[in-house]
Amino acid sequence: MSTVITHSFFTDFDIDLFKAGKHFRLYEKLGAHLTTIDGVAGVYFAVWAPSARQVSVIGDFNFWNKGEHALSVRWDSSGIWEGFIPGVQKGTAYKYFIESNNGGVVAEKADPFAFYCEHPPRTASIVWDLEHKWNDSNWIKNRPKYNNLDKPYSVYEVHLGSWKRHVDGNRFLSYAELAQDLVKYVKEMGFTHVEFMPIMEYPYDPSWGYQLVGYFAPTSRFGNPQEFMQLVNELHKAEIGVILDWVPSHFPDDAHGLGFFDGSNLFEHPDRRKGYHPDWKSLVFNYGRNEVRSFLISNALFWLDHYHVDALRVDAVASMLYLDYSRNDGEWEPNIYGGRENLETISFLKEFNEAVYGNYEGVQTIAEESTSFPMVSRPTSIGGLGFGMKWMMGWMHDTLDYFKKETVYRKYHQNDLTFSMTYAFSENFMLPLSHDEVVYGKKSILGRMPGDDWQRFANLRLLYGYMFAHPGAKLLFMGNEFAQEKEWNFEASLDWHLLEQPNHLGIKKLITDLNALYKKETALHEKQFEGGGFEWINYSDHQNAVLSFIRKGKNSNEDVIVVCNFTQVVRQDYKIGMPRTGKLQEILNSDATQYEGSGVSNTSKLTIEATPYDGRDYSVAITLPPLSVVIFKIV
Repeated sequence: MSTVITHSFFTDFDIDLFKAGKHFRLYEKLGAHLTTIDGVAGVYFAVWAPSARQVSVIGDFNFWNKGEHALSVRWDSSGIWEGFIPGVQKGTAYKYFIESNNGGVVAEKADPFAFYCEHPPRTASIVWDLEHKWNDSNWIKNRPKYNNLDKPYSVYEVHLGSWKRHVDGNRFLSYAELAQDLVKYVKEMGFTHVEFMPIMEYPYDPSWGYQLVGYFAPTSRFGNPQEFMQLVNELHKAEIGVILDWVPSHFPDDAHGLGFFDGSNLFEHPDRRKGYHPDWKSLVFNYGRNEVRSFLISNALFWLDHYHVDALRVDAVASMLYLDYSRNDGEWEPNIYGGRENLETISFLKEFNEAVYGNYEGVQTIAEESTSFPMVSRPTSIGGLGFGMKWMMGWMHDTLDYFKKETVYRKYHQNDLTFSMTYAFSENFMLPLSHDEVVYGKKSILGRMPGDDWQRFANLRLLYGYMFAHPGAKLLFMGNEFAQEKEWNFEASLDWHLLEQPNHLGIKKLITDLNALYKKETALHEKQFEGGGFEWINYSDHQNAVLSFIRKGKNSNEDVIVVCNFTQVVRQDYKIGMPRTGKLQEILNSDATQYEGSGVSNTSKLTIEATPYDGRDYSVAITLPPLSVVIFKIV
């Protein structure tokens, strides 16, 4: 094997952008790139390590011999070490051996820009390319039609390692197998999008992927990069959008990872009050360092660019925004204005969103943010953070608290449901029933429902019907759609055998029909983030625990009427006010027999009378089934 040949992919302009924190395509320059120079094939390596005294590439090709293939540091104080090694081939395992100026040898480090990594617990990077023959051009061209805020947005959240496993040996399904089984299932269920919990390479299975090491590499647990590309491709061909969980909030301190990379606090903030997360015992990025901002924003664009993903759901945004997050007095330092907001993070998030929306049409960014921080999903041009959507954590907590109460007490807690409408349009909200709600002793969603077995399933149907009728995008974690009974276990498959039982099959059928209705009825999605898309009929019938409201689209003739009965009492001739005259037709009833409900329904069209009620000029008498959501349309 020959020595390292001096070579560079970087121009002076690249270096200027990198130093300024404005280079958002670093994955084209840093890392390991298969190339040919003067007719000789090999790999160009480049790594950022400004505090290193020497950087060598070690790997299969040189028997992991330290110091044999030393890179050269650039003259321009960028801290980038680089060089071309002839003969290195695709599939070669490698690391960087870094000797630091700060006390000698650091460690053998994986490549922060590696496109592929060894299967954990092995920790080397693998030389790879990103060539793939995509055939999803129709989806990409029409992505705004599927992915904009006035379109139905129903998300199926998936942990790839536990959605389904092989019966023999509890083995993972591969990306290739998921491209068949998962795509078919999501299409059958009618979800518009699938969200993958982090698929970037991570060393520790119990972290569920939220402790990343290989930010540019899809995990090798399920296959290689091209096989993951094919999974995305097949989802797109089925007209299903792809959302990736993205974790710019923290990273683990594993010896081969980003922590103390070159013997200095390179990626992490050097002040432990800002650079260490006490809850997760992990390191926090230095958002004020220009090169780190380039790394993170390049990573975001990388997945949109090379993997054609349609949205990034940004994890743990609240932990990024506040200097005192999970810290006691004395463990944090106020910003220059004396406040608790992390000004560097706020600036970074705005720049990230501007870069995403400025470079890709029809994509979305979604914030998992649990506080009242203002304008998270408002444009940066008017002072917002620039996200497209934000998880509605308040709705989730209030709704689940309400539903766990026995029905006899619900009349005293109706405000738990109505309160969400006081702030529902302050952000573009997504309603999440996510993985976080079915772990750590919280029980499954079904497990929280009160009453006997029939009431538990009826309550769950009511919850889902209410969720789909409420303004906002929707998210269900896998298993919720067929009433998984046990808490989620990341080490095993979902309990698919439950679908042999009618009650569970009924829930699955309801979710399928709710997804279809959400798509079909424009009133349920066209103005889902606008105050003009919602109007109460009656929110004050506490005694009967009934809510009624109107969902509105751009065409008032397409409005739908929603009535929710939160007790098991059947209410005959229940009167509600109507916006106009005509006939009222039931279009969905969560108590229908096909969902294993009791079958109480409004079988014929109901005549709307010119009789004032609920402050309106018209009214109608309906039958309210037990523990149900009934959705009507005026025809």
